[in-house]
Amino acid sequence: MTAKRIATIALGWAFLLLGVAGLVLPILQGILFIVIGLLILSTEYVWAHHLLRRLREKFPSAARRADRAGGRAQAWLRRIGPSGAKPEQKADSKPE
Repeated sequence: MTAKRIATIALGWAFLLLGVAGLVLPILQGILFIVIGLLILSTEYVWAHHLLRRLREKFPSAARRADRAGGRAQAWLRRIGPSGAKPEQKADSKPE
């Protein structure tokens, strides 16, 4: 297991635990942390991916809002990223 994979799994489980604690503590947003934890864990575990898919089917309006928020987050990340940075092309390869 690579360090990145271990960190991803640990972070996902940490968010899930915070979410469970947030269900009983008034200062944490339990559902939000659970969903974030599932999103992170869905990159590593099939069960988390399937659970998220079922949640999207059961709550389509929330899924649409999450999709819009994700699109805005990706646009924001593109704006703050290195401008004009493109992958280098090998000299002997043809452009597609």
